[in-house]
Amino acid sequence: MKITIEGADRDFAEKLVALAAAHHAELTVAAVDTAWTVERAKRYLRSLTAGARRFAEMVVVDGDGYIDADQLRSALGKLNGPTVALSRAVPRGVREGWWPEGISAPITPVYDPDITSWQKVIAYEMTSDSVPVFRSAFAALNTG
Repeated sequence: MKITIEGADRDFAEKLVALAAAHHAELTVAAVDTAWTVERAKRYLRSLTAGARRFAEMVVVDGDGYIDADQLRSALGKLNGPTVALSRAVPRGVREGWWPEGISAPITPVYDPDITSWQKVIAYEMTSDSVPVFRSAFAALNTG
């Protein structure tokens, strides 16, 4: 028996390999790297509208990965346009083959956890692992 698994996370893959070994099966697990790299980040940023790119730059550079939505609104006005562009960029990149399916959106909204009903976004954030990657991507785009 031959089994091939693509896109498995490390924990699942380890358990599956142990199970296959117990049954003398040949198993191939192809892990998919869904981390943001500088090249992926540059492609992502180039695909954005100017307003969305400025939005991302404010989150990454000005806010070091976290910025209040009111600060963004005061600089950019309504955030509908930039946030739509940001949300469409990841699925477009998957369709175009720029990055793998399962890659996370680099910028995510932050809501007040004490409010359970509809509310405005209070901030936007990026994971601390992605901030230096996107800083490097901005630096490369701004010099090249």
